[in-house]
Amino acid sequence: MTDQALRSAELVVINRAEIVAVHTTDKTASVIYTSVDHTLSDAARAAVEAGMPDSTRRAYTSDWTAFEAWCAEQGRVSLPATPQTVTEYVVHLTVALSARTDRPLGPSSIERALASIRTWHTFADETPPQTKAARKVLSGYRAQLSRNHNPAAQTRKAAPAEPDALRAMLATVDRTTLAGMRDAALLLLGYACAARVSELVALDISNVTETSDGLLVTIYRRKIKTFTEVAVPYGRVPATCPVRAVRALLAAMADAERTRGPLLVRIDRHGRIAPPMMRKGLPIGDPEGRMTSGAAADVVTRIAKAAGLEGRWSGHSLRRGFATAARRAGASLERIGRHGGWKDGSTALLGYLEEGDRWTDNPVSGL
Repeated sequence: MTDQALRSAELVVINRAEIVAVHTTDKTASVIYTSVDHTLSDAARAAVEAGMPDSTRRAYTSDWTAFEAWCAEQGRVSLPATPQTVTEYVVHLTVALSARTDRPLGPSSIERALASIRTWHTFADETPPQTKAARKVLSGYRAQLSRNHNPAAQTRKAAPAEPDALRAMLATVDRTTLAGMRDAALLLLGYACAARVSELVALDISNVTETSDGLLVTIYRRKIKTFTEVAVPYGRVPATCPVRAVRALLAAMADAERTRGPLLVRIDRHGRIAPPMMRKGLPIGDPEGRMTSGAAADVVTRIAKAAGLEGRWSGHSLRRGFATAARRAGASLERIGRHGGWKDGSTALLGYLEEGDRWTDNPVSGL
């Protein structure tokens, strides 16, 4: 293809798991497309889906199923949907009661529903509907909630697992059991590596190497799509030392004849590494017993509740707590971001750091 034709060609960009057509302004060259040029094969569609986190894929599937059901009830076409249908659906979501919460969805959940609709159109080789009017409805809904002082107007955030909270959580864990050793390692390693739970449960035993200075942990950072090698030094206090916690877990797993495979595994009610789960005689889940992201997040929630901590606790509490505490300890934005695998200029990280600086770098102080 000539340079001129290349400049005028239609480019396809994958952004947030959506395939978006980008047209150039050079009209001097003519390019003729056929239906083949605008069609994704099953293999290509599966590859695009594979680039989406499992939790996002599940959420999008749930959102799309709900949209399809609503369209069927209203006598509307869900695929391809018109902008008017999408706008009416957003209006419906602002007033309909959710079966899970018995309240209308919050703005962030509706925003995700819009993303789900557009993404599903892409997977079906259909042009995503225009959502300008729907987003104006959403903007007005958010403003109305704010005027009414409705908490739903604000984004729900996980409570940060800062050092005092982390110590309280660890105090409830029975580290004489295999499950307790696993939970302690999960908390401390997740915090020390600023890992997302999906990154944490993906770790294999071979990804963790003990050195004279501490641990070197090789983590695949999904958001920046690269492996990072995170240095985790020894802690001053043995009870909160991630190196010692991981060492104890590895020793206990070796006693159970597990020296390879996933680092964080399911433990059954008898305190043993759980065997493969079966359904109708067929294995389901990870055959080696690897924990899921949801199971790891549940561990954090359960232990925080046992410690009597208030707020919303999830797997993200470890990552958020690290960023906040590291900033208060004087670590630079660059060092925090690179240690935790944040993208340069991450708005999420900046938000955490602003919370950490709320008192230590308050502009009102000294006025």
